[in-house]
This record gives sequence, structure tokens and C-alpha cells, in this order.
Amino acid sequence: MTTNTLIALVDGSAYSESVCHHAAWIAGRNDWKVKLYHVMGRRDAVEKQDLSGAIRLGARTRLLEQLSDLDAERAKLAHEHGRAILEDAKALITADADLTVETRLRQGDLIETITAKEDTGEMIVIGKRGEAAGLASEHLGSNLERIVRASHHPVFIANRAFKPAERVLVAFDGGPSSLKAVDYISRSPLFSGLHVSLVFAGKDSPEIRKSLDTAAATLRAGGFEADTILETGEPEKVLANITQRDEHDLLVMGAYGHSRVRSLIIGSTTTEMIRSCRVPVLIMR
Repeated sequence: MTTNTLIALVDGSAYSESVCHHAAWIAGRNDWKVKLYHVMGRRDAVEKQDLSGAIRLGARTRLLEQLSDLDAERAKLAHEHGRAILEDAKALITADADLTVETRLRQGDLIETITAKEDTGEMIVIGKRGEAAGLASEHLGSNLERIVRASHHPVFIANRAFKPAERVLVAFDGGPSSLKAVDYISRSPLFSGLHVSLVFAGKDSPEIRKSLDTAAATLRAGGFEADTILETGEPEKVLANITQRDEHDLLVMGAYGHSRVRSLIIGSTTTEMIRSCRVPVLIMR
């Protein structure tokens, strides 16, 4: 087992189970350990309040004391609930693969936690939607955009159903992020043995064809079965259609590039892409 680490975020939502299965699959193929994080909001961690300085309410003083006790009990239950979520998640991962799994219960802001801890990990796994979003099909997890903005490492966005990937679609536009994604794929054990398709959505040109062919050659030199696809149209629609049509199991996108696809979470294009895509999405920085 290497010292490299995968960070997985769980919150007890319907997507947390998928996060665990994907984390086990990713960490197992890379020979990484897993750190599971459950971050309680500050409201969930309120300690018993000192209300001695509150306005005297006579007979209502007892009510203030009961409210204070209730806050303390709520914080205690939230802590126990967080621990239970982590233990269940750990059990799911270790049932899938023989991995070292550590659990971390934190309180405060999720983004602050990730910013402080992400340098200890190689990749972050998060569910497409969190507990607050429920199962509304078009509602992205409220923390998802913030995490992608804040993270300097790849972010794997798990969909609700887990399936080990066999066919990978790479959104390619010749920009630095998509070139970095191709390089990452060519060197990562995660993608070993998987079929990779490079797709460009937009206007055809000799330059983009050359860039596509060069990227595909890089992958083939690394032992990959790789092909290229060039289709006109809006990137989010083209990518979603090809993913479904050709039964790809994973979409890889760069965070920045030269075309509309570059916007990713930072703008509307990739937010729409993640909404409409029914497979996991790996965001490369």
C-alpha cells in the first residue's frame, strides 16, 4: 500500500453509497488508501449555551435552560450521527476492496476543511447531489461547485448508481486542461485497460484534427485502445448524447480550455453538462 490518499466526502445522502463504491474502485486500482470525511455544519455542533446573561423572563427562565439542554443534546446526536455515517461508509469500502480506510469527523465549513486537507490527497470523490438536494434530478449538490473551484486536484463526481468503468469519454478541445487530462490518463493505473474516446464538439479544423490525432497517439503508445470523435454542436449536448449513445461509463473533462467546454463549473456549460450526464464525471485541473 502506498502513502497516496484518496479523499472521499460522505453526508449520508442517497449518493454516499455510490461515493463509497467509486472510492473503493479508484483506490483499489491506484493502490491508495482512503480518508473518509464527514463535515458537520456549525449549527450541528452547537454546544450547550450559557444563557446566564439573557434577559430575565421570570417563569420562562426554565424554558431557556431547557432550550440550552436541547442544543447540547442536538449537538451530541449530530456527532453520533456523523460517526455512524463514517462507520457505515468505511464498512462499504472495506467490503469492496482490501484497503486502508481512515475516518475523519469535522465541524465547520466543508470548503475550508477540503482546502486545508486536499494537499494530503491525490483526488477528491463527492456525490453529484448531497443530502440537502435530495433526489431532484436537476439539483446539483450545493457544495459541488465550491469544491471544484477550491480544489487543485482532480475531483471525481459520482452519480447515484455505481458501475466499474470500462469505456471512458474525454472532452477534448486542445486546451491545456484537456492535454493534461490525456497525460494523466496515459500514466494513471486507474485507466489501465479501459477504452478511451477523445471527443471534440465544435467546428472542424485541420488544427483540431491534428491535436486529436496526437492525443490519441499518446494514449495508444501507452497501451490504450483509443479513438477520436469530432461532432458539431453545443458541447454539453454533444457530450451527453455520445455518452449515452456509445455507452460510456465515465466522462473526463478539463477545468479550463479554449472552447465553451472550458467553463466547466466556473460557468454554465459544465454545470449543465454534469446535470445532463448520467455517468460519473472526473474534473481535471
